Amino acid sequence: MNSTPGTPATAARTGPAVALGLVILCIEGYDLFILGAVGPSLLSHPDWDVTKSTLGLLGSLTALGMPLGSIAAGWAGDLYGRRLPMVISLAWLSVSMLLSAVAPDLTLFAATRFLTGMGIGALIPLVTAYVSEAATPARHSLQVGTATTGLAIGGILTGVVGRTLLPEWDFRTLFLFGAIPLALIPVVWRLVPAVVRDRTARAPLDEAEADTAAEAIPSAGEPHDSANRLRQLLAPQYRRSTLLFWAATFAGLVIVYGASTWLPTLMVDSGYDLGSSLEFSIAFNVGAVIGTIGAALVADRGLLKAATIVSFLLAAVAMITLSTPQPRPLLLVASAVAGFGALGTQALVNIYVAHAHPARLRGTALGFSLGVGRVGAIAGPSYLAAVTVLISSSKAGFYAFVVPALLGAVLIGLLRPGRRPSAAAPSAAPSEAPLVQ
Repeated sequence: MNSTPGTPATAARTGPAVALGLVILCIEGYDLFILGAVGPSLLSHPDWDVTKSTLGLLGSLTALGMPLGSIAAGWAGDLYGRRLPMVISLAWLSVSMLLSAVAPDLTLFAATRFLTGMGIGALIPLVTAYVSEAATPARHSLQVGTATTGLAIGGILTGVVGRTLLPEWDFRTLFLFGAIPLALIPVVWRLVPAVVRDRTARAPLDEAEADTAAEAIPSAGEPHDSANRLRQLLAPQYRRSTLLFWAATFAGLVIVYGASTWLPTLMVDSGYDLGSSLEFSIAFNVGAVIGTIGAALVADRGLLKAATIVSFLLAAVAMITLSTPQPRPLLLVASAVAGFGALGTQALVNIYVAHAHPARLRGTALGFSLGVGRVGAIAGPSYLAAVTVLISSSKAGFYAFVVPALLGAVLIGLLRPGRRPSAAAPSAAPSEAPLVQ
């Protein structure tokens, strides 16, 4: 494996890594929220005969490609380094978005969304792992969290562009911005190292989690193939945390992809016009940016678990608030809190996964966590579509978010500290020990 654990990243590398990660995820966030922004325009398209069920299916098709991208990219990133898989993923995402812009009918448009999903799925674990390895130990959560706010910033750009161009322009115009990732390929090739590098130490998640097991480290010469990495993630020292991370990611992505596909449409159904609904979408993403950075600052004080649980609960409270008649300023605040509870929560879960695994397993752990959790991304839009179709109340869609939010809080709460280091492995490097179980 192309890995050099224990080799510190230089201080000069941290800033560019965070900035590059933020820009890449900004593009990804733009594409993540674009289907929600064009949803009302799709529903009113004169030739494509799009229904709410069709819109849910389009969101699920996008998400269907994501597990393939996440698992493949996470494995490739650990095996070959982050640079080459990241370049390929950017090119794939760009071409797919441009194909969406020129799709002549609904069938081909749906196919391009599936291909786009593969590119989106690939980039998140690669970028999270890359920034995590460049991050300063004492500011790990803040720096990784700052990069992951790119998803929300991209969502803000989607809302601004959508509010400016729609409904006067053809909705496919918004997909032309897919050419931008191509311009980042030379930057990625220059800045991203060809091999995986890691800090020699990282800040603890919780006080109790600082003392962790060292017996998870494979013996010298142990093979590092992808099947072996998966076996390590499901070995006794990682199994509990692995399964809980997978399930929590599922719950988080139901919220993220349900909201990204349906929030503007739900607001229209509640009586707001398209422009107003896109304002709520912008507030949703502004809240995700501010909330994620604030929660990351708390997490770096050893409270990552508590911050993640609270953010799940805030998502539930915000969605309940959005379902009720409230003054417009309060609804905008609730939408911002919902954004933190959705995108911010998933960012914290990803930080938790990255922080809980050594460099040799980080990409694979993130890839499988996001890959398996992507079932939630696949189910989320269709789940919301089913609820809104089966239950006529305009509140039903908002209440549908409460169940996965409460489930996610419970799952993170079940994570427990790792066992104390065993006497049998006193020389294990601290960055190679699991931080949770």
